[in-house]
Amino acid sequence: MNQVTLAPPLDRLWAGRDPFAATAELARNAPPDAITRDVEGRRTLRFELDGRGYYLKLQSGIGWGRILGELARLRLPVLGAGNEWRAIGACHRLGVPTMNAVGYGERGRGWTHRTSFLVTEAIEPAVDLDTCTRGWVDAPPPLALKRALLAEVARIARTLHEGGLNHRDFYLCHFLLATEPPPSPAQLRVSLIDLHRVQIRARTPARWRNKDLAALYFSALRIGLTRRDKLRFLRAYFGAPLRTVLVREAGFLKWLEREAQRLLLRFDRKFAHRPALQK
Repeated sequence: MNQVTLAPPLDRLWAGRDPFAATAELARNAPPDAITRDVEGRRTLRFELDGRGYYLKLQSGIGWGRILGELARLRLPVLGAGNEWRAIGACHRLGVPTMNAVGYGERGRGWTHRTSFLVTEAIEPAVDLDTCTRGWVDAPPPLALKRALLAEVARIARTLHEGGLNHRDFYLCHFLLATEPPPSPAQLRVSLIDLHRVQIRARTPARWRNKDLAALYFSALRIGLTRRDKLRFLRAYFGAPLRTVLVREAGFLKWLEREAQRLLLRFDRKFAHRPALQK
């Protein structure tokens, strides 16, 4: 396998160059504070070209231990940047706001010897919704703004799932809210990011849809949502009268509450030694 796709400005700046060498050079020269992730054969870093921010994701393959672990769970392992490249394209076709990809390359054969890269435009300035909502309990946002955010997150979730995609890391921290101009109920720009593990099918299985919604609900349990807020989300997500949703989805909603609480308990156990993360 040897595949490369470059869009402006990379097609011009890397003309005549080996793009794999160019990305390796960016990684070598990146200052420590530019690296946002460096684990499990994956490195993500921010860089600038002509005054504009970009993110580079480099993947150098994964070990057999990780591969066998995924297969044991009946899941195909994510082997390179190609999955996120395809997911970005699928989101754009569906109308799910996300990153713009300007470069992708993959080479090598075999599951453990594949190297790849993905370059996306930075979504800036922006704040993730986990950070944005962290202070809502003590300082609630304007009601109209909160309702607009609930409606937009529900729209994104519904569009994603109806289009055959599920995220697998569907937490508030993976929604970016543009902060320029300042967010207002009439003008919100929310983008879904970190599409590394997205699954793409003709139809999203209920199991994977439910997992996404449980992850999202878990991540919002401590931001001060009222019962009315939750009902608004459900009505927007399912696109049906609330009475119909509550009757038709009664079993799922009971499971959703249990699963979100289970995820929260697991989170608290994992980070019990870091109280700041539990606020």
